[in-house]
Parts: sequence; C-alpha cells; structure tokens
Amino acid sequence: MTDLAAPLRRAAPALLGYAAVRTLGLVVLAVWSAARGKSAYTLLTARWDALWYTRVADLGYGYEVRLPNGDVHSNLAFFPLLPWLERALHAISPLSYADGGFVVSLLASLAAAWGIFAVAEHVYGRRAGVCAVLLWAVLPVGIVQSMAYSESLFTALAAWSLYAVLTGRRLTAGTLALLAGLTRPVGLAVVAAVWVAGIASFTGCGSRAVRSTAVTPAAAAVPSFVRDRSAAPAPSARGWRCALGMLIAPLGAAGYVLWVGHRTGKGPLGYLDVQAGWRNGFDGGAAFARFVGEKFMSFPSALAGVGLIVGVGLVLWLYVVGVRQGQPLPLLVYTGVVTALALCASSYFGSKPRLLMPAFPLLFPLALALARLRTSRSAWVVGGVAVASAVYGAFWLNGSGPP
Repeated sequence: MTDLAAPLRRAAPALLGYAAVRTLGLVVLAVWSAARGKSAYTLLTARWDALWYTRVADLGYGYEVRLPNGDVHSNLAFFPLLPWLERALHAISPLSYADGGFVVSLLASLAAAWGIFAVAEHVYGRRAGVCAVLLWAVLPVGIVQSMAYSESLFTALAAWSLYAVLTGRRLTAGTLALLAGLTRPVGLAVVAAVWVAGIASFTGCGSRAVRSTAVTPAAAAVPSFVRDRSAAPAPSARGWRCALGMLIAPLGAAGYVLWVGHRTGKGPLGYLDVQAGWRNGFDGGAAFARFVGEKFMSFPSALAGVGLIVGVGLVLWLYVVGVRQGQPLPLLVYTGVVTALALCASSYFGSKPRLLMPAFPLLFPLALALARLRTSRSAWVVGGVAVASAVYGAFWLNGSGPP
C-alpha cells in the first residue's frame, strides 16, 4: 500500500476531477432517464453492445442474428477480454454479467484516467496531465466511459502501454498491447506504437522517436506494477526485452482473429467476413463521405452536415498540431491508426465519436492551452463543458440508436 501512496497523491487531482465529472454525468443521466420513465442503469448495462458482451460472457461464442435484409450479426465480432472479465466477476461474486461489465468499466475508466495523466505528464508536465484527463472526462460522448462497453478497458490498456513505451518498458508495453488486442480490433494501433518504438530503438534513433526512455519524475505518478523492476537494465537486457515485447504485442489480436477464422472455417480472413455481416469494413472513408454529402440534400440536415465536416476538421487539425508540438512518434502512430480506423470505417456513422474516444493524445494540444490559463479560469471552462457534456450524454443515451 505504501508503494501506491506516492503515485496516488501525485495523480490525485486528475483522478478526483475525473470522478467528479463522471459522477455529474451519471446523476444527470439518472434524472433525465427517470423523467422519461427509463432506467439509467439499464441504459448503461443492458442495451446495444453491452447485451452482446453479456451474451458472450453467459453463453460463449456462436450466437447470431439474421436480419430480413440478409445481414448476419454474429457475436464473433466482439473481442473476448471484457466478457472474460464479466464472467470472472460473476463466478467470484453475486454480480450478474451486466453488473460485472459495469464494475469493469468504472474501474477501467479510472485506470484509463490515470494512464492518460501519466502519459501527458511525462511529455508535457503535471498540470497538462491533469487538464488532459479532465478534457477526456468532458468529451461529449464521455458517458460511454461509464457504460458496460469496452472503450474504457481498451483506453486503460492503451494508455499504460504507451506510457511503458515512452519510458523504455518495452516488455510491459508488449504485454499490455497483447491485452489491448484482446479487447478491440483497434488494438492494432497499440501494437503499431510498440513496433515503431522498437524499430526506432534497434535502428539507433530511439531517443528521438520516443523523446526519452529514462525514468523521469513523472514515473512517481505510476504504480510499481507498471514499471519493470530493473530501472536501468544492461543494453543486452534492453535488447531482448524490446524484442520480446515486439513479439508478444500482436499475439492478442492475431490470436483471436485466427481463432475466428478457424471457427468459421474461412481461414485467416474469416473475421473480415464476420465484420461484413455487420456491414462494417474499411473503405477509406468513402461511405462516410457519402453519408455526410447526403446531409446537404435538405436544409435542416445540412446543418448536421456542416457540423460533421467541422468535427472531422477539428480532429485532423488537432492531430497536425500534435505533430507540430513534437509529440513522441509512438503517440502519433497510435493516434493516427485509431483516427484512421474510426473515420474510414464503412458503417455505424453515429458511433464514430465513440470510436475516436481512445485517441486521447488528440486532446494534448487543448490540454496545453488549458494548462496555460489561470486555475480559476480553467475551472470555469471545464465546469461549463462538464455540464454541457452531462446533458448531451443523457440526451444521447436516451435516444433510439446505439452510441
């Protein structure tokens, strides 16, 4: 416990601020849902993707729904780590599978906030780290962080893997990347970050690519289980740790994809067929562009089209600013892959804001700007946006479509 005391004290402002924002979001959701005769807890744990995860936890894989148009929605599309954890909590406690998913998401969201703080502090300092966490908390779709979805779990694993990459803990980074790859298909973004850092290390440009592999004072903000026991391993040890980390990083995603191919009898690309049954794939953004273009066919929807274009432009602008501000290469690679997969997917356009949520380094330029303000002014900014986010989250989650 004493080993965790100092890291918790250092990260406490970020974690307390995060908890306050998310509590506000849950309270507003509860009030809004009650006014509409709905259960906020059901919205968080027993609708849309949450139901698919609990079915996997309860019955395993093999469930599918055949739609009248011929589409086949198979639960093989959902990666296994979250349902495994739901099943484990159900086995050792009186919690239902849905309850387990909610508990995992709550704990994982705090772990994600801590990881985001650690990454941002390592690169830009403690104040920017706190601001980055608060900005992640007040995202318009931040309510998803409290749902029995896999976004919080994935973001936690990704953030800590990236921190391990930035501080030269390549074996830890690879292990966390493996787990991230068992959580969501976008786990490939974490693998890419681990690999680009490893390649840079072996080609002799690791310090420039990763900014620093030395343990900085920011390391005091992380628990010991994220740090390797040897603070400064010998060069040969660093080499095999790096190589082993690179080797194991893709095993989670690759293992599940290959298992799905074997189970469906369609070989290594069988998972793509499963996704196609959901009308989901990677088309370079063509379908999304058509979706946006169709908004301009009538006046009211044209305003939504303008909003979508502005939103995409903001995402791309933040990425370019991150490049100009010298974000470490692993962060840029990770963010680029997450953003590309989110924007260029061919289906579920309303879910794109949620799919972008793990791309937290996009928030770092805004966190730096917020950190430069006086504390009172930044508090007013965050507070105002937190209220707007809570109201929007309640409105959004009480809608008819999946987030």
